[in-house]
Amino acid sequence: MESGGATVELPRVGDPGVGQGGAWRVIVLNDNHNTFDGVASALSSVVPGVTLEQGYAIADKIHNTGQAIVWAGVLEQAELYWEQLKEAGLTMAPLEQG
Repeated sequence: MESGGATVELPRVGDPGVGQGGAWRVIVLNDNHNTFDGVASALSSVVPGVTLEQGYAIADKIHNTGQAIVWAGVLEQAELYWEQLKEAGLTMAPLEQG
């Protein structure tokens, strides 16, 4: 049974959240209201291990490609970083499992 382009849900193995480590992606989208400085600053202050210099490199990628995965990992941490980046004014894609 195929329905053109529909998302196929695979059966869960175990309880929700089990075995999901590293599977959730925090994605920042390009927009017309955030500056490179603002994006770099938000990323470096929220995402562990991201320096201001790396924040600028990620901001450049977001600007040139429309989006960038800024962190990937367990759901609880992904939700926290997603919320903090959104509160900082960044335009966020929904959390993505992959």
